Amino acid sequence: MPERVAAIDCGTNSIRLLVTDIAGDTKTDLLREMRIVRLGQGVDQTGRLADEAIERTLAATAEYAQFIRGLEASAIRFCATSAVRDAANADRFADGIEQILGVRPEILSGDAEARASFDGATRELAGDRTLLIDLGGGSTEIVVGDQSGVSFATSLDIGSVRLTERFLPGDPPSVGEMTACMDYADRVIVPAVDGLAAADTFVGVAGTITTIAAHSLGLPSYDSEAIHQARLHLDDVREACLSLASMGVADRRALPFMHPGRADVIGAGALILDRLIEHLPLSTDTMVVSEHDILDGIAWGAAATKGV
Repeated sequence: MPERVAAIDCGTNSIRLLVTDIAGDTKTDLLREMRIVRLGQGVDQTGRLADEAIERTLAATAEYAQFIRGLEASAIRFCATSAVRDAANADRFADGIEQILGVRPEILSGDAEARASFDGATRELAGDRTLLIDLGGGSTEIVVGDQSGVSFATSLDIGSVRLTERFLPGDPPSVGEMTACMDYADRVIVPAVDGLAAADTFVGVAGTITTIAAHSLGLPSYDSEAIHQARLHLDDVREACLSLASMGVADRRALPFMHPGRADVIGAGALILDRLIEHLPLSTDTMVVSEHDILDGIAWGAAATKGV
């Protein structure tokens, strides 16, 4: 019999829910939900989760708890990433989640986050050497591996929320602000990938990247089916990145595929993706975009814990 698991990925910008049935190597998704809660608001400056950000996230979690009960999931796994890793008051947040769901949040290390992203995104890909990036609000994970497992994983403290708060106060951002953001990203990325052998397949996951893909494809609305497994030429991806980064927030928000809660920070995410493409060791000129990511990896992990 399949195990019905509920997986929650609580990031710096969004909190997402997946309820899915897992039996062996088969996963049948029943529900996917996302709320933009900006849990990482101000964490880069203060080192603490803001009270209002905690309240937004707990409210979304309470909503998810109703979905989980309605679908009668037998296991719940709640994983928090960059913002909670960096916060001095993470226990207060964890206490609130435990009161709502009855489970204590797992605060994933950067390495664990990277491996869960790789597991979630690459199960349906061929066995070539694959380099995956998971570009989040607070951090970016770079993972290399194949069907035999992960051979390299690192987590970098560059994300769309973090670098917007540090470098991009303007609306639209000035050339100087964008240049400072890109220079900083370069200084973080280059030493992290120095000496890494080239990968045959390049995969990008998470909301910043899927939204950039929608822009590159010129979609009239956000279309998961059109985005999932899309193969985009890297030149087209970089063009889309610079287009989004140079827009004002109102213009981004007017794009038909743009989630309104992502419009103010996607510029920094787009600049990070541009710099990653510039520096990553790749033997391919395309990026595969996946709608499956760390959330799916969390679900697979929950099922494994239950012995499915």
